[in-house]
Amino acid sequence: MEERWLSVDEIAPHPGVNPDTTYKWLTRKEMPGHKLGRPWKFIASEVHAWVKGGHAAEDVISPASVTTTKRRSARH
Repeated sequence: MEERWLSVDEIAPHPGVNPDTTYKWLTRKEMPGHKLGRPWKFIASEVHAWVKGGHAAEDVISPASVTTTKRRSARH
């Protein structure tokens, strides 16, 4: 049986976070989600595998913070 697509409000309780955290994970940590028109949709097994793989806990360095760090290091 195929899994049904879940909304942000439906997927957030699976890893025990709020919907705002889900949106942050989508943009900052590449959480597995599928944009279907405007709303995001999720397959629970994909999200569970992603969380179990430790991706929700990893610190993600954005390119902007790397550039800022390099500039600060160059001054000192």
